[in-house]
Amino acid sequence: MDPRRLALIRSGTDDRPHRVGSGYLITPRLVLTARHVLEDRATGLPWPAFRVRIGHHGYGETTAASAELLWQHPDGRDVALLRIDRDVDLSGTVRWGRPVGTAPLSYRGLGYPLSAKGDTRDPENLRGELPPLSGAADRFVLDQGPSPVPRADEKNAWGGASGAAIFCGDRLVGVVTQEVHSYGARRLIALPARTFAQDDDFVSHLVEHAGTPPELGTVGAPLPSAPPAAERTPAERELAGMLDTLFPDRASRIGHARDLARELEYETDGYEPTTADLVALLKAHPRALASLGAAPARSATGPVRTAWTQLFARARVLAPGSLLSTDEYGSLLDLLCRVHEEQPRLLPRAAPEALPYAVLPESLTRPHLGEDDLRAAIHGLEELSDSESVPEGTPPVPALLRLVEYVAASAAHPLGDELRAWSSAIADRLGVHAGALGERRDDANRWAKRRSSPVTRVVMEVERDTATAEERYRCRILLAREDGSYRVLKESETVSKTPGEAARALGEAVATARQEPGQGDHVPWVTVVVDRSGLDLAVDEWRPEGPDDILAAWPIGTEYHVSLSCPDLVADRTVRELDQKRRWKLGRSSTLTTSRTHGHGGHLRMLLGTEHRDTARVVLHGPADQRKSSLMICLALGVPVVLWDRDADGYEDADRLGGLAPDGGLDALPERVREFRSHSAAHPEERRARPSLVWEPDGRHPAPEPLHLRDPWRGTHAS
Repeated sequence: MDPRRLALIRSGTDDRPHRVGSGYLITPRLVLTARHVLEDRATGLPWPAFRVRIGHHGYGETTAASAELLWQHPDGRDVALLRIDRDVDLSGTVRWGRPVGTAPLSYRGLGYPLSAKGDTRDPENLRGELPPLSGAADRFVLDQGPSPVPRADEKNAWGGASGAAIFCGDRLVGVVTQEVHSYGARRLIALPARTFAQDDDFVSHLVEHAGTPPELGTVGAPLPSAPPAAERTPAERELAGMLDTLFPDRASRIGHARDLARELEYETDGYEPTTADLVALLKAHPRALASLGAAPARSATGPVRTAWTQLFARARVLAPGSLLSTDEYGSLLDLLCRVHEEQPRLLPRAAPEALPYAVLPESLTRPHLGEDDLRAAIHGLEELSDSESVPEGTPPVPALLRLVEYVAASAAHPLGDELRAWSSAIADRLGVHAGALGERRDDANRWAKRRSSPVTRVVMEVERDTATAEERYRCRILLAREDGSYRVLKESETVSKTPGEAARALGEAVATARQEPGQGDHVPWVTVVVDRSGLDLAVDEWRPEGPDDILAAWPIGTEYHVSLSCPDLVADRTVRELDQKRRWKLGRSSTLTTSRTHGHGGHLRMLLGTEHRDTARVVLHGPADQRKSSLMICLALGVPVVLWDRDADGYEDADRLGGLAPDGGLDALPERVREFRSHSAAHPEERRARPSLVWEPDGRHPAPEPLHLRDPWRGTHAS
């Protein structure tokens, strides 16, 4: 990395700049940067004017130049070339690189982040680790060492660093494009050079301006070595002692260490590690220990086999690493990808059944999984045990193996057999008792033979986000089953949603419910759980966000049976639930319709405690303030079904609910309400009722949990 090649880029109009970013001079006239640095956020089109300053104040004077956009990636990748209007002649050339191996590499870069802004834009030295196993195929993760505090004004702390060139050793390996908010400004994303440096037009521009094409040399991490003996931790010394027991012969230890290093894609010429060096290698890579012991543990017997089992169990405490070796992980990912292709909903359906008491990785709560989700699921489950008992003196069964057994039990032949063979091999390597794995396999087979309990309703918990002036809501969506179990689809700990976004998420959840086994083709029932202030919400009128080329968005109350529930209305929930059960059992055919004679709360309360003590349904009329107090009384006294017109001005509007036959058959009421709402949406010119329906289920639905906000894991442009 040559600081003299650093570029500060300002893009905008001739009058003033609108965006600031970073870049790197790769030939005397070409500057490499991120495409979005050059674009108008509103239109997505390039700004008409670009000004570039080349150089670093610590290395003499800088050079100012105008520039033109020369090249953008044809597939829309976030990278571009600017051509400045004058040559900046510097000694040396840019060398290009491609990281290899799986060990983290050190990286460096220079950029102009907003967090380093004073009176002027000051350069910041980016540096940290690039872990090749993190991220996706088309991006690098950069774990930044020195990092700014996240900004309170919602601007990106790293804003302006986009376009900075990233170096591993002396080779340019990527371009910064994003900041990951969920890591608190400690993580950046870079576009790998290998994704653009071999594009035909990119190559031709470099040949024209530099005379040579970019050649991607490999860049690998140096082999780890042990610290001086006095600096080694007790954990490192204990781990070294266990390895000495397993590899008493120096030649054997060196041979196994070299095999492991080659598997991790290190250069091993001249590598003759001590036991302490081997410990350093195991600590540097999460899958190293499992990879080291995979073959020798399976062939060992007697005391040596016992020593391997103890090492696998103890080493995860001494030097926390991953459960699986590199090959084991790759094999499982391949198998699960095949499962996902054949039965895309099997894995998220099996996970809560196999591990009902575990906190599942978030990726397993989604109805649709991609390959990145599968990777995240494996990583998350490697940390868990299944918590069931095992024979004394044997290691616990990993949660991952239990889930694999459940997936195998429902997977098509021969894929199920391959999954079971994989599970058996891992259990054998870890020293898991055969009987313990057999019990999990039997559980999985029984589950696969049992018909899944059908979904009775989709439950959406909503709570107003009071931290914003906009109408936004925290949401949590789950599928409630007939047997009382449930499956979370949308977590509460997410960014709050607009009504349109919440309606769209609900539509996705309903689509998932319809594809569950045994569901059939019927109108889904959506229960919206609210607090008492949420009883005023017109949730049934929310429309999914996102245009449709053919069908306009339609209110969700026309598509589904949408009813409200307020389970936490009173402190003594047990009494209220008993009242609800009694009313459901004895009062399904009874209806109380309020009128002017029930004008005060005391009268209504008296009726619900005497002649209507068992009534299950109340239809509320009257002015809004009176309806609200009457509603609270009804719900507190355990009335499970309450219907009212939220747009009514008084008792004179009672006839507007007549089309619903509010005292007709109770079981058909939700469908009558849906049809009424559908007719209203089709004829907005008519002044019709806007019915709200509370329907507390006959039997408990999943208890609502506190809703909390957090930033979602997402990338945003660093500038």
